[in-house]
Amino acid sequence: MPPKPKFTKEEITAVALELVSEGGMEALTSRDLGARLGSSARPIFTVFQNMEDLRQAVRQAAMERFNAFSEKAVRYTPAFKQFGMQMILFAKEEPKLFQLLFMTENREARRFEDVFADLGEMAPLCIKVIQRDYGLTKQDARCLFQHVWIHTFGIGVLCAARVCRFTEEEVNELLGQDFTAMMLLAKSGKLSAQTAVPVPKE
Repeated sequence: MPPKPKFTKEEITAVALELVSEGGMEALTSRDLGARLGSSARPIFTVFQNMEDLRQAVRQAAMERFNAFSEKAVRYTPAFKQFGMQMILFAKEEPKLFQLLFMTENREARRFEDVFADLGEMAPLCIKVIQRDYGLTKQDARCLFQHVWIHTFGIGVLCAARVCRFTEEEVNELLGQDFTAMMLLAKSGKLSAQTAVPVPKE
């Protein structure tokens, strides 16, 4: 009969997430994680097959933390703008996790529709909010989301990489200007849908 695990998968993942939050994924080693747990590395591998298995669990936990940031935006008006504010706040407060989720180098460049699938619960929720609050079609809402998200993502990268420091007022103004411009294009029918994420069939 196999020995009972000393720590649960959730307990190990939570501690591993804090290590990554402090020092990035490179800080996550079995030795350092074992030390943080007050143990050897051995208990880690009673619940995880290997370090890659653990890293995947940490990525999922990081996305859940990001989603928790994003979901707060629903309580604000306008909600979609607040989603952007929350994303940038996450980049400021959790730069290593932002880098893990959104700045990890891919071996091959991908289309935005592939990236869209990696954005967690935020993306479809944003699109529903845009449709609800601004009366756009689902296709136009997706197109607007894509344009504004790319702009917001750029600000988030600058913050997470410590390249620029923006105040909340500056971020508010930057997002407001971009959203207003994109909304005017959407209402005039001139917002290009050529690069927008395709709307899946219901």
